Amino acid sequence: MNKSELKPACVFEQFAKVNKIPRPSKHEEKMIEFLKEFGESRNLETVVDKTGNVIIRKPATKGYEDRETIILQSHMDMVCEKLVDVDIDFTKDPIETYVDGEWMKAKGTTLGADDGIGCAIEMAILDSNDIEHGPVECVFTRDEETGLTGAMGMEAGFMTGNMLINLDSEDDGQIFISCAGGQNATATFKFDREDAPEGFFFMNASIKGLVGGHSGDDINKKRANCIKLLTRFLFMEQEKTDLRLAKFNAGRMHNAIPRDGQVVFAVPAADKETVKADWNIFAANVEEEFHVTEPDMKFALESCDAEKVIKKENSEKFILAMQAVYNGVLAMCQDKALEWMVETSNNVASVNTSDNEIVVVTSQRSNVMSNLQNMTNTVKAALKLGGAEVVVNDGYPAWKMNPNSKLTDIVVEAYKKLFNKEPLVIGIHAGLECGLFSEKYPHLDMVSFGPTLRGVHSPDERLLIPTVEMVWDHLLEILKNAPKK
Repeated sequence: MNKSELKPACVFEQFAKVNKIPRPSKHEEKMIEFLKEFGESRNLETVVDKTGNVIIRKPATKGYEDRETIILQSHMDMVCEKLVDVDIDFTKDPIETYVDGEWMKAKGTTLGADDGIGCAIEMAILDSNDIEHGPVECVFTRDEETGLTGAMGMEAGFMTGNMLINLDSEDDGQIFISCAGGQNATATFKFDREDAPEGFFFMNASIKGLVGGHSGDDINKKRANCIKLLTRFLFMEQEKTDLRLAKFNAGRMHNAIPRDGQVVFAVPAADKETVKADWNIFAANVEEEFHVTEPDMKFALESCDAEKVIKKENSEKFILAMQAVYNGVLAMCQDKALEWMVETSNNVASVNTSDNEIVVVTSQRSNVMSNLQNMTNTVKAALKLGGAEVVVNDGYPAWKMNPNSKLTDIVVEAYKKLFNKEPLVIGIHAGLECGLFSEKYPHLDMVSFGPTLRGVHSPDERLLIPTVEMVWDHLLEILKNAPKK
């Protein structure tokens, strides 16, 4: 398959346009202007709210004026992750895509299909003149990936329909009707620096090539967390020798499992060979531990230039806290119908060292809000015991299932009619903007679905091309059968 054979062509044409526009989270200004011009050039009512969300309204086609308004919603920003040797400025450069069999991928970066493909589907609906539908409101929210600030800042009344289809899910044939809530806990460790003792030997330990992935959808897949691996080694060596930490940098996005990182530390010169041997043993053990999920992980330990180190008492407490802080799945859902689904989790997402601070970002998720708070408190306690100042953001709510959803019935029946099989109607451990919409628009009847994506929030992100046409056909069938007002 080559790009000229992509179907539906109308969607992939729009996706190509979207990927030419830089749109990192919190830097969506060019995308907002593009969408504004897109709507206005087609004489469609286009509104940008004070937060930067865009809504484009398209009237019903002839004969469908009496149908309910359907809201289609996607987020315009993307997670910007890349391989360490890829040179790209995500605030200026386009995403370069290519086709590999039935998959669309990007050259060494995230693809941006989360959620650029949802935007492209909406744009194709707006641009069409040959499909049947009632009134449609296409909503494009900003900054979903790093704080849901678009959905948070949206005021009641911006959307006017009663039914909303979120196009930000990643498994064709799965209809999502609930999602997890989430919070972030950010810890700041403050310290002074000093010279390392006389005769200490400096080393740089690094890990790269991990799979990473989405901290919600992939947290239960036994993928290695680079931060926790590096911490394990530092803790073991700190127990054996007079280790002095100088630097710890790993991870970037709060909603991505960290794939690479490095630490700089010093040990007494007499212990350097023992430390090197320990590193080799540690690497072999970790490779065995993650041999199924992490086939391409790479370990390196090299000598490096001396630099000032963190005061020992601060360094020791930091390493102890990072060893203690929980990472991964805390609980699975208790409801028998959802017992396969993660209920509560934490992702230790990033560590960044400056002259006098180490900042650690963690991300908690749960479908049960009381256990979300428990998970956050568990993380907060470990970090505070290490001497950190911890700030917890306001987070976002879970989206609770609506047992009387008319939209779910319509969506399921349309899928069965088209594909002659039952879709899965389920919840998701990841966060969706539907949770915030349900607070501001309590009347909204909502579902979420989308084409199949894998490796999201990592450079391995890829889009299963045939599922785009399936989602497109499904959506057109739903629009055609929207209920009467």
